[in-house]
Amino acid sequence: MNHILAIDQGTTSSRAIIFDANMKLVASAQEEFRQYYPASGLVEHAPADIWSTVAATCREAIERADIHAADIAAIGIANQRETALIWDRKTGRPIHKAIVWQDRRTADTCARLRDEGHEGFISSATGLILDPYFSATKIAWMLDNVDGARTLAEKGRLAFGTVDTYLIWRLTDGKSHVTDATNAARTMLYNIREGKWDEDICALLDIPMSLLPEVKDCAADFGMTRHDLFGREIPIFGVAGDQQAATVGQACFEPGMIKSTYGTGCFALLNTGDKFVKSESRMLSTIAYQMDGKPTYALEGSIFIAGAVVQWLRDGLKVIRHARETDALANAADREQTLYMVPAFTGLGAPYWDAECRGAIYGLTRNSGPAEFARAALQSVGYQTRDLLEAMHDDWGSHDSANILRVDGGMSANDWTMQFLADILGVPVDRPQVVETTALGAAWLAGSRAGLYPGLEEFASAWAVDRQFKPAMEEQTREKLYKGWKNAVQRTLGPI
Repeated sequence: MNHILAIDQGTTSSRAIIFDANMKLVASAQEEFRQYYPASGLVEHAPADIWSTVAATCREAIERADIHAADIAAIGIANQRETALIWDRKTGRPIHKAIVWQDRRTADTCARLRDEGHEGFISSATGLILDPYFSATKIAWMLDNVDGARTLAEKGRLAFGTVDTYLIWRLTDGKSHVTDATNAARTMLYNIREGKWDEDICALLDIPMSLLPEVKDCAADFGMTRHDLFGREIPIFGVAGDQQAATVGQACFEPGMIKSTYGTGCFALLNTGDKFVKSESRMLSTIAYQMDGKPTYALEGSIFIAGAVVQWLRDGLKVIRHARETDALANAADREQTLYMVPAFTGLGAPYWDAECRGAIYGLTRNSGPAEFARAALQSVGYQTRDLLEAMHDDWGSHDSANILRVDGGMSANDWTMQFLADILGVPVDRPQVVETTALGAAWLAGSRAGLYPGLEEFASAWAVDRQFKPAMEEQTREKLYKGWKNAVQRTLGPI
């Protein structure tokens, strides 16, 4: 048993990756699944699609690696966070489609709670702000809007879970209703200072605590898979929300280290060690990882739209056929034009937290075309990242923060975007040799628990850079461009 199976369940696809005893990628499989948009600002997934793509990609990765289940020591899971599911404990059937983290249907609820003065005590306990992004108001919405749901919940018949919890439930045939501290920390129901579900917040939202799973460390015993799934029972030994898994995979174990992951959205985490830092800049205080019952905290900034803006160029505007085409288009764009794309398709995340604003493009001329749109789309990711890092530095103190950004995620493969990121930030950007850091983090958590992989310090020392992008933009140009971005954002904020 010298392999680890890592499940990376994301917003638009499910992936399974096999790592060997040296933490080298052996084989992988990926499958996209359908996105549901019932109305503007609403995003849903079919739970059956999540499960079927995970099961299928796991089997395919094992086959491609030319190994058997008997060769797998453990499973690690990384997952899209905040996405909420509720299902019947007896039948296993979900009561509603999964409400995705991008969904904004509870914006009015959050506004009402904020107006009633509840944000302060919620933020103090959870480190989060009142926003539809998190799971809590999604749970309340399902209980209030699905026929019979509240009655069943009060009888203890229903179970809530983020995607990790739902997958573990399915993998273990309903024997384990569990989550880890990083996923619990994103529900807006978990007191990250005290390490337990918060009774007062649950009471405020009228959420029965019987719905909630048991919370464990990131490296722990989460249960055994059904025998019939892979041919033998396999222990699930590692779980972390995808961004926390990437933080682990990037070996950001020292206070002050920063990583930024570019997937559908963009998520930057700054390790603050054992110190809970209360943000004054509308960043999130969260748990980076928890080992041996001890949480390591982080400041996090969340951008809702990063790689998704490239998907929009492909599927919405249809100006590209493949994401890789954006690099050449950006290079070919007219240098005399300065377009700003504010991709607020589902509102703006940190540090603005405006659920009502929608996307906009500024600076259009008769000569603006696909190349200029592509460049503006890629640049929007760099501008938003700078928004996050400046806010983090205000909270943590820039003198205490690392002066290098570690990046990962699918969009980090785009050299043009990474160079612009270094230019607009004014700091080097390091892309690691192992870019599958989310899956690697989940694999290391499981592998270290299984005794197959080394401890934290040895794992950190093995981290290696593939390419460093160094700033090449003049300071005056950098600040002029960023000032224009801030102006574009201010024009976008608020309802239309």
